[in-house]
Amino acid sequence: MKVLIKKLNDNAVIPTYGSPYAAGADLYACIENDEVIRPGETKLIKTGLAMEIPVGYAAFIYARSGLASKRGLAPANKVGVVDCDYRGEVMVALHNHSCTEQTVAKGERIAQMVIAPYISADFIETDTLSDTVRADGGFGSTGTK
Repeated sequence: MKVLIKKLNDNAVIPTYGSPYAAGADLYACIENDEVIRPGETKLIKTGLAMEIPVGYAAFIYARSGLASKRGLAPANKVGVVDCDYRGEVMVALHNHSCTEQTVAKGERIAQMVIAPYISADFIETDTLSDTVRADGGFGSTGTK
């Protein structure tokens, strides 16, 4: 699949895959100066990139596991969604879940992006829904072990 990418900044880095079978491509911080993110704070980190994602697909932005588990930095919205009709700069709302300040360096890998298909639903209002064994059992209704 081809995804057209436009550099909005000469220092921007095109996403890269860390291994031949990686599902997520790394996104890089395209910032003038290192950014300090205080505990509990969220900062928008630019990538310097805009892209044209094919129709029927979206880019889903996830945490990099090492960054999240070792430094507490992960997308504030848990999973970012870049729609195929968006042409603006891709940015990551990076949140510091740790108890210490974290510094994001210029050119650092800050998140990973997975391109995946999606289905648009037709939502149809109704007065009845089909019966199931679970019915309206919600949180924890299927057990904990």
